[in-house]
Amino acid sequence: MSNRRLENDYSRYMDLKEGWVDRRIFWEQEIYEQELEQIFAKAWQFIAHDSMMPNPNDFYTTYMGEDGVIAARQKDGSVKVFLNSCTHRGNKICYADDGNTRNFTCNYHGWAFGTDGELKGLSNEHVYDEGDIDKSKWGLKQARVDSYKGLIFATFDEEAPSLEEFLGDFRWYLDIMLDQDDGGTEFIGGGIKNYINANWKFGVENFVGDAYHALWTHDSGFKAMNNNEGFPPADPTGSYHASMNGHGWEFGTEGLADIAILGQPKVLEYYEKMRPKMAERLGEMRSKIFGSLASVSLFPNCSFLPGIQTFRVWLPRGPHKFEMRMWTIVNKNMPDEIKQAINIGCMQTFNPAGVLEMDDGENWEGNTSVNKGVVTRRGKLHYGCGINRRIEHEELPGIVYASQFNDANQRQFYERWADLMNAKSWDQVPTRYTPRYAGKKTV
Repeated sequence: MSNRRLENDYSRYMDLKEGWVDRRIFWEQEIYEQELEQIFAKAWQFIAHDSMMPNPNDFYTTYMGEDGVIAARQKDGSVKVFLNSCTHRGNKICYADDGNTRNFTCNYHGWAFGTDGELKGLSNEHVYDEGDIDKSKWGLKQARVDSYKGLIFATFDEEAPSLEEFLGDFRWYLDIMLDQDDGGTEFIGGGIKNYINANWKFGVENFVGDAYHALWTHDSGFKAMNNNEGFPPADPTGSYHASMNGHGWEFGTEGLADIAILGQPKVLEYYEKMRPKMAERLGEMRSKIFGSLASVSLFPNCSFLPGIQTFRVWLPRGPHKFEMRMWTIVNKNMPDEIKQAINIGCMQTFNPAGVLEMDDGENWEGNTSVNKGVVTRRGKLHYGCGINRRIEHEELPGIVYASQFNDANQRQFYERWADLMNAKSWDQVPTRYTPRYAGKKTV
């Protein structure tokens, strides 16, 4: 790492008490390279859902930052995650998105690795003299792997805190999506890839807390799907921003809006019948949060919409481009007709051809491309909405602000970003809230 990078205080790119962020964090190559090193090489990141790899030897390929990785189900049911790069000359060893295999063999020299990432054999191994290579030392680099209620995460940092600590009290909120009943969740088969010429953080911050844009950006799309009736005027009452460790959930408590946006009456009917059971399992407050106008991001680059049920990850491809992978997440125990109705509604709203998704992609590209201008890039962006609305709530854990029309979660996201960008070790990453559920169950 260069001395210049070590000396750079990334907190100087924002003043969250005044409510602004420097535009350069969305454009400059050096800042992006530091993100790869300080965030994506260290933080826990979403890799896959259990349902994507149900059988031994199933695998799925993705990225952690710009490091290609393979996730593979082991014979004992566990999952291993390792680099998708041969230890001989570095070639990619798996070009498939997913599948089932007994090994991964490099095209270049025929080095073969098991689904556990260990080096199993070499083509024409007899050309190596005894002692030339110890195969046990030349397997693929392994990540730490853990999961939370179906979501598989990984990190390459041996010093990183546990996944439970990394998620913190945000587990209480994740249960609203992942633990509605005893059956758990699954991804409906057939994920989608999409590339957008924008900085990855714009997608994450949109989902972490930007309810404000929906009433304007998505007005015409919502009218097209709702008999020419647009969103009602913004009502800040009974809604919140909640953030922990950079993860954020903005939400109302009416339990209806996001399910209604799907445009599938049978889905609304299903959830209304299910809601009393959710209240019994999760409590009245959490049962009202689900299905309300809401959006969620897990730091650093995973997001979903509870009620609409789109689930996605934002994979950086340089400072000005990202790859978005998206799926539809449903309860396993749902009737098939409800799963299909959710999937149809999700595709009509939030996929690359969806009525609402196209609006967002155009905005994020505009947010990014304007910073090519030198004078433009010297400016600041306003993040001050609701800056004095922080509250203590007896039920809601974390850093909570009144009203979902707010920049609070965005500010907390960038604060966490700066904390990690500056930290030489995890011990230097500040704890910015008092956990209520550390070491405790959330259901």
